[in-house]
Parts: sequence; structure tokens; C-alpha cells
Amino acid sequence: MRRGILLRLALVALLLALVLRPAWFAPIFAPFAPEGGPVIYDRASLLSLSLSHLGLVALASAAATLVAVTLAILVTRPAGAAFRPLSRTITNMGQTFPPVAVLALAVPALGFGAGPTLVALFLYGLLPIFENAVTALSNLPPATMEAARGIGLNRRQRLLQVELPLALPVILTGIRLSVVIALGTATIGSTVAARTLGEVIIAGLLTNNTAYVLHGGLIVGLFAVLIYDALVRLEAGLSRRMGLAKAA
Repeated sequence: MRRGILLRLALVALLLALVLRPAWFAPIFAPFAPEGGPVIYDRASLLSLSLSHLGLVALASAAATLVAVTLAILVTRPAGAAFRPLSRTITNMGQTFPPVAVLALAVPALGFGAGPTLVALFLYGLLPIFENAVTALSNLPPATMEAARGIGLNRRQRLLQVELPLALPVILTGIRLSVVIALGTATIGSTVAARTLGEVIIAGLLTNNTAYVLHGGLIVGLFAVLIYDALVRLEAGLSRRMGLAKAA
């Protein structure tokens, strides 16, 4: 337990240093930079790029969660069960089209910048959340649902007070997968002028500067690891609170 906390603190400290004090790492990245070329990306603030990157991921993930969970609720009701195959087809489309293709199609309509990136992240994030939400809402304990009906809860009350709370840990697993996918995928948004950490990586690829690629990739990787870990701990906490965790 203690080692885990210390490791998390060390990773947070490393991430903050890479973003706020990148010059400290110049000696480490110098061997990977072109001879006589820059070692640390300085065309934009890494803090600004990080905040913009996280903002795009958060906004797209929130929209994907809202749409996917709403759709899952609709198709797990008796009246909407017939639309489940169609809903699966729609959410699968986001995974079928590569994000680069979505960006290319979205730019003519939305222009360059954050818009196409948000569309790509939104479509790419729907499937994991939708599938987990459908699974969770379709496999609720029958005894619990019968008890909820027995005490007189109507459909809306059962959904809000029983079904969604019980399904939340599994839904969070889908959200976690979606967020981690979005963190990595958002880097390509810089190809259409969105402000993301992909700007550092792409600059490195264009100038054959591996130091830039390593620096940008390491920051994105640390964000993904730390956010993934935080969401795993949140899921575990919710499961314990609801008595769903397996006994040790």
C-alpha cells in the first residue's frame, strides 16, 4: 500500500517536472536531438498544451458518456429493445473509421482547430461506454429489482435510485477505457491545428528530433497511467461502497 502511494507520488512529481521544468531534462534528452539542434520544445508552453489536451479529452469523453449511457438506457427498456442492434451499429462506426479519416471528413465542415478533434474523440469513445452500460443494465440482480418494485418505486425511481447506482462501477470501466483511448488519440488533433501535446510529437517527427517525440510521448503516457490508476481506484471504491467487491 505504502509503496503504491510512493510510486504514484513519484509519477506525479515526474509529470509536473516534465511539464513545468522541462529544461531539467535537457541532459537526458540531448543524445536524442539532432546535432546542434534544440533539445526541449519551446514553440509553445507545455503547460498550455497539456491543459488544452486534457480539456479536449474531458469534453469529448463527457459528451460520449452522456450519449452512450442515454442510448444504453433506452435500448435496455422493453420499448427500446428492438433498437439495440441499430444502436450497436451506430456506436461501432466510431471504431470502424480511423480517427485520421474522421478528421479529414470533419475539417471541411468544421474548419481547422479543436472541432474535428472533438468529433473524432467523441465517436471513438462511444463503443466502450455503450457496451459496458448495456452489459451492466442488462445484468442487474433480479432479487434487487424485484425488491425495488415491491416497495413501490416507479420506473424512473428504479432507474435513478437502483439501476444506475448498481451499474455505475461497470459503466466507469467503459469510461476509463474510453478516456485512455482518447488521451492517446488526441495527439493526432495537432495535424488539424488543435492545441494538444501531439504538437510536440509531430514537430519532432517533422524535424527528425527524437528528443521532442520522447518528451511529448512521455508526458502523454504519464497522463494516461495516472488517470487510468485514478479511475481504477474510483471504481474499486464504488464497488466496496455498494458491497459489490469480492471478498478478499
